[in-house]
Amino acid sequence: MQRKILVTSALPYANGSIHLGHLVEYIQTDIWVRFQKMRGHECHYVCADDAHGTPIMLRAQNEGITPEELIASVKQEHQADFADFAINFDNFHSTHSPENQALASQIYLANREAGHIATRTISQAYDPEKEMFLPDRFIKGECPKCGAADQYGDNCEACGATYDPTELKNPVSAVSGATPITKDSEHYFFKLGDFEQTLKQWTQGGHIQTEVSHKLNEWFESGLKDWDISRDAPYFGFEIPDAPNKFFYVWLDAPIGYLASFKNYCERSGVDFDEFMKPDSTTEMVHFIGKDIIYFHALFWPAMLQGAGFRLPNSIYAHGFLTVDGKKMSKSRGTFIKARTYLDHLDPEYLRYYFAAKLSSGIDDIDLNLEDFQSRINSDLVGKVVNIASRCAGFISKRFDGKLSNSLSEQALFDDFIAQADTIADKMENREFGHAMRDIMALADKANQYIDEMKPWALAKEEDKDQQVHDICTIGINLFRVLVAYLKPVLPRTSEQAEAFLNIDSLQWSDISTPLLNHSINKFKPLMTRIESDKIQAITNASKETMTTEQKSEKQVNSNIDPISPEISFDDFAKIDLRIAKIVNAEHVEGADKLLQLTLDIGSGEKQVFAGIKSAYSPEDLLGKLTVMVANLAPRKMRFGLSEGMVLAAGPGGKELFILNPDDGAQPGMRVK
Repeated sequence: MQRKILVTSALPYANGSIHLGHLVEYIQTDIWVRFQKMRGHECHYVCADDAHGTPIMLRAQNEGITPEELIASVKQEHQADFADFAINFDNFHSTHSPENQALASQIYLANREAGHIATRTISQAYDPEKEMFLPDRFIKGECPKCGAADQYGDNCEACGATYDPTELKNPVSAVSGATPITKDSEHYFFKLGDFEQTLKQWTQGGHIQTEVSHKLNEWFESGLKDWDISRDAPYFGFEIPDAPNKFFYVWLDAPIGYLASFKNYCERSGVDFDEFMKPDSTTEMVHFIGKDIIYFHALFWPAMLQGAGFRLPNSIYAHGFLTVDGKKMSKSRGTFIKARTYLDHLDPEYLRYYFAAKLSSGIDDIDLNLEDFQSRINSDLVGKVVNIASRCAGFISKRFDGKLSNSLSEQALFDDFIAQADTIADKMENREFGHAMRDIMALADKANQYIDEMKPWALAKEEDKDQQVHDICTIGINLFRVLVAYLKPVLPRTSEQAEAFLNIDSLQWSDISTPLLNHSINKFKPLMTRIESDKIQAITNASKETMTTEQKSEKQVNSNIDPISPEISFDDFAKIDLRIAKIVNAEHVEGADKLLQLTLDIGSGEKQVFAGIKSAYSPEDLLGKLTVMVANLAPRKMRFGLSEGMVLAAGPGGKELFILNPDDGAQPGMRVK
């Protein structure tokens, strides 16, 4: 049965370049969409630039251009990067479009008519010099909890406290440097609590990943609050109907931009927009997003759609962040890499394959280990897959006029390959790309092993062995073709070159089981070359030279920057007192995503420590374990309580995070040297 699927990726913000962290999502989505199309389904992939908000307005002012000129320029850059990475959108639009303005107004008015919009006066920080209200991220000052300087207006990066921007001590405007004043303004709110029961049912209905559903339960327990959907002039966005000088907050019209892009596409392609949008539609709507924007997509977005009489998403698939060499992307190390910087040096399909080999259906972060990246591409793609064709094609071309044998001499081997089609398809469907790539590479190993055992190059030197050589190489080419079909959603351009070599039409999933026999192929041309170390070094060098600090926007808080810490002296290091500690108790921390509360016995008493290891350990897994802690660290007051030390852990993050477990002979309180 043919499915009809609308697929979206989160909208890139039109205030900066695409980098490799962004590409995790677009590559993941593109692979899934290409797979669906290969299976014969009607699948439409749309996206758009997210083009509204204060940061865009201010950047345009600083550059002496209009916001419209800025977003047009950024859109052109984004589209070029996506195209060169073979991200095959059916439509790439902009949230600053007539379609989006019309749909945003329609959805807002429908919710207002149904009683889901409220107004009330709020107090906000106001820049008297720029004559504008300031978003939280455009106010800096001293944390009202711990006193740390240079903190943003919504949370403290030193102690983790959250607060209202009006609570900041000695605040300054990040726009002008002036001292903000407090000013009242009427704002418009979306009453999210009206949809609590509907949202509870929807979030428990298999539409989101289990770990996301658990996270949402925490928000339900703390209560759903009204959502401020308005901003005051000056603001680059859409004016709210019947509310002069009031504008839709960027996060209201951004997800509506999915529908606007699709509507723009429908009007040009003849696809029925209404068929996909009606509540009882048999079509599917699937969103791929980063785990940092779950709240907006899994609560506000379905609630807005419900309130306006639109269909709800069938699935929202969240993914984790990208680390490079086990750490956050860093400009100082040259690992904060723009898409274009990568493209200047390496084949984009190498990165597509590497991400696919790392991706799963979960929300764990994935790591781009540059050494492993080079090794895996050279081994898997060049040394295994492409190698099969290069080992067989020359014999077919030179000895048999480019024509394959008329029968399969090893039917059982070919059957083993095609028998994997359903298993690999299930893994691709369920976004278990890493498992699928391992299955495919296991088959590639089997094909190379067969060729190694049969040694066609040796047989070619013997008399009366032509038929054997012909049959062996025909099997090799057919196994290569099956692998190309399996990899086609991941490596579309390499597959296209392979199809030209094989002299066949565009491969579909249904073609996999039919071998090429008595068929003429073309002369083989190298499909991929090895990655040399100088290419990796060139990328990191170029990233150090070209990347400049990006402003944090009101939408993008996680900048993924991890600068190298300043060097310390040996005397400084010698002050650190490392002790063996026994974990006598471990508990979840209410309201914390990453922390566990540990009670540690260090021989001379117990200490309480908050450790960011929740992604790797459950509390019950830690009881009785020995670890190493910094015992003389000054206590640090956090919003969850007092942390009296630090436990040591290693690893790239996510589930790959390991507490340091000393030998069994160690005793609590022993000094570590």
